[in-house]
Amino acid sequence: MTGLIYVGAALAEIGGCFAFWAWLRMSKSPIWLVPGIASLMVFAWLLTRVDSDAAGRAYAAYGGIYICASLLWLWGVEGVRPDRWDVGGAALCLIGTCVILLGPRAA
Repeated sequence: MTGLIYVGAALAEIGGCFAFWAWLRMSKSPIWLVPGIASLMVFAWLLTRVDSDAAGRAYAAYGGIYICASLLWLWGVEGVRPDRWDVGGAALCLIGTCVILLGPRAA
């Protein structure tokens, strides 16, 4: 379930941040901020649903998922294909996410 929550959180965060980007950098209407703020609220709520004993650990593990989702956004929404450095960096981040999520913890 954690993986699905992280993916949902990433989509909500990217969508919310993109709404602000569109308003400030693409001269879109300030109305874009309404769904943007709602999306960022959903993002924050979703991260509280992650089963973790520490918020910082949940956020750190989320980082790798966010990076991969951002590159998919870059490709799918902005039409810019990630290069080998993007893909390699994202793979490295996912390895870090797995170490954080799956590493043995002291009892």
